[in-house]
Amino acid sequence: MASSLTAGLMAYGASEVASKLSRLGVVIVLARYMDPVSIGLAAGAIATSDILKSLTENGVGQRIIAARSYELDATCVTAHRIFWVWCLGLFALQLALAAAVSGVSDDWLGFALIAVIAGEYLFMPGGLTQCALAMREGKLKQTATISGTQVVAANFLTVALVIVWPHPLSIVLPRLLTAPIWLVAMRRLRPWRPAAVAPAPLAPFVRFGSAVIGIEFLKAVRLQGDKLIVGGVLGADALGIYFFAVNAGLGITNSFSSALSTVLFPFISRSDNRDRAIGHALALALGIIVPVAIAQSLLAPVYVPIIFGADWANMASLVAILCLAAIPTVLWSASAQWLRTGGRAGTEFSYSLAIGATILVSTAVAAPFGLTAVAWTVLAAMTVSQTVASLPALLAALRATRGFSPTLSDQRC
Repeated sequence: MASSLTAGLMAYGASEVASKLSRLGVVIVLARYMDPVSIGLAAGAIATSDILKSLTENGVGQRIIAARSYELDATCVTAHRIFWVWCLGLFALQLALAAAVSGVSDDWLGFALIAVIAGEYLFMPGGLTQCALAMREGKLKQTATISGTQVVAANFLTVALVIVWPHPLSIVLPRLLTAPIWLVAMRRLRPWRPAAVAPAPLAPFVRFGSAVIGIEFLKAVRLQGDKLIVGGVLGADALGIYFFAVNAGLGITNSFSSALSTVLFPFISRSDNRDRAIGHALALALGIIVPVAIAQSLLAPVYVPIIFGADWANMASLVAILCLAAIPTVLWSASAQWLRTGGRAGTEFSYSLAIGATILVSTAVAAPFGLTAVAWTVLAAMTVSQTVASLPALLAALRATRGFSPTLSDQRC
C-alpha cells in the first residue's frame, strides 16, 4: 500500500513539478517583459477566478471514487448531471462577477480578464466523470500526465504570447485555449456513457458535497485572499511584486502539496488502517518537502537575480521567507485528507475556516507595513494555524506507529 502511495505521489508530483517548472519560465518572461502593474492586474483576475473555481471541488468526483461497485453506474449518472449544472452555473456567476468588476472600475480590461478565464467551465463537465473513474481505477499516472500536459502547454503558450504581445490578456488567454487538451485526453483515457439506470439519490451528494465545497472555497481564499488584500491595500504595483515572490518561492513546493492531496484520498480510502496510512504519508511528504523548502529558501539570494534578472534581486528576501510556508501547507494537506476519508468533512471545514481566518486577518493587519511584513506574518500564521489543525492526524499516526489502533470514538476530534 505504501508503494502505491509513492507511485501515485511520484506521478502527480512529477506532473506538478513539470507544470511549475514551466510556470517558472512564465515568471521569468513576465519579470523581463512586463511591468509590475500589468502583472498585478492579471494576478488579481487570476486570484478572483481561482477562488470561484474552487467551487468545482464539490466532492462529487470523490463520491465516484468511493462508491461501491453495485452503485457505481447510478452514482456516475447523478454525478454527470451535477457536473453540468454546477459548471454552467459557475460560468454564469463568473461572467456576472466580471461585469460587476468592470462596472466598479469603469475599465473593460477587468471584465475581459475574468470573462476569458470563465470559459474554462464550458470544457470541464464533459470530462470530470471520466477523470474520477480513471482515478478510481488507479490510473493516476495517466490523469497526472494529462493535467500536466495541459498546464505545460498553457505556460509555453503564455511565454510566446507575452514575448509577442506583453499585455495582461496574454497571461490569461492560454488557460482557455488549452482547456480542450484536458477534455479530449480524459475522454479517451476512460470512455464512459451514462448507463440506463435510475440516478443515485441526490441527498448523499449534498451532505458530503456541502462540507467539501466549503472546505475547498476556504482553501482557495486562504491561497488567494492574501493577494487580493495586498492589491487592495498596496495597489497593483505591489500585487505584481508579491505575485512574483509567491510564484518564485512557493510554486514548485505548492505543487507537491497539491499532488499529495490528490493522491492521498484514494490511498487512505483503500487502506485497512487509516492512521497507519497517514503516518506513512506524513513521513514521506515531510521527508521530501522539508529539505527542499529549506534549501530553496537559503539559496534564494543566489538564484533570484540570476534567473529573474538584476531588477528583481531585492525581492530575494520575500522569496526566501515564502519558501518556508510550504512545510506547514504540506502537513495540513495530508491531515485534511485523513479527516475527509474518516467522514469528518465537517471537522475539516471548521479547521479550514479557522486557518483561513487566521491567515487573512493577519495579512490585513500586516499589509500597511509593507510586503516584507506581509511575508513574515503569512509564514507565522500558516505555521501556527496549520500545525495546530494537524495535531489530531499527527497523534493518530503516532499511536498507530506505536502499535495502538484507536476505535472510531477514539479518533473523534
